Amino acid sequence: MKRPSRLDLLLLVVFPLVDSLSVAVAHAAEDGSFAGLVDIGGGRKMYLKCSGRGSPTVVLVGGLRASADDWSISNKSTPAVFPEVAKFTRVCACDRPGTPVGEKPSRSDPVPQPTTAKDAVADWHALLSAAGEAGPYVLVGHSYGGLIVRLYASTYPKQVSGLVLIDVLSEGLQDAETPEQWAIQRKLIEGDVRESVALYPALERIVDRSFNQIRAAPPLRSIPLVVLSADRPWGPQVPSMIAAGKLPADIPPDFGYVTDAAQKKAQERLAKLVPNEKHITNTNSGHEIHKEQPQLVIDAIREVVEAVRSGKR
Repeated sequence: MKRPSRLDLLLLVVFPLVDSLSVAVAHAAEDGSFAGLVDIGGGRKMYLKCSGRGSPTVVLVGGLRASADDWSISNKSTPAVFPEVAKFTRVCACDRPGTPVGEKPSRSDPVPQPTTAKDAVADWHALLSAAGEAGPYVLVGHSYGGLIVRLYASTYPKQVSGLVLIDVLSEGLQDAETPEQWAIQRKLIEGDVRESVALYPALERIVDRSFNQIRAAPPLRSIPLVVLSADRPWGPQVPSMIAAGKLPADIPPDFGYVTDAAQKKAQERLAKLVPNEKHITNTNSGHEIHKEQPQLVIDAIREVVEAVRSGKR
């Protein structure tokens, strides 16, 4: 997430939530499209967006501070992931609490921050149930969303029939670095959000407990799995990003090379989570593969959906 300008930060506070979001929404459109707030209990509502028809339902889980709209963005002239997946099956995405939508706050009710992957799993489970979106699901996670979908699949194994992991954040990254390196890595993951948090305290933040939660979770059962890994190195990019103010100034200029080496080990480890997985390493992309190479992600999702439909492992 790029560092916002002071104007951007003020807009996060000044602009209210869009009044047109209805609390009680129905699957009224002919194509099953739905976008609005869903009461998940406990006095909270979350924003959910779904479209398309068919089974299994694909659930798209974005990275840190990524709203549902993240899946409808493409950096190329090719179509984005959300609308394309809706052409061959049902697909849903949500706003986790504290995920800004452009210059506006999250459409979901705020919660105390920081949160953990376990919190996100509980929210997704309540949301899908309240919205009447039936499983089992194909879960698709990008970055931090990968921790969430893996923990969901371990927590509710009968509700998950397949996984797609897109350059995901994992405990393997932490394990591949020294404690001193990990302290720096955390700054790269979170970014410098002090000014943002001062003006928008509900901004999504995470803690290392999420890694312990996934370590303690039961192993994944044997389901179709595709892992996509970025192949554009961080090493050469970090100095210019520090100079441009996109990364904290105290990040060592050569730390991108540490990240690259650790992430390579972490991604290889992810590719061994289940037998007969598919690992795509030639992606011609940086971290946001779903935006830089959306067709790769669409094809991976279709492959897993078809494997589930045919009963193949």
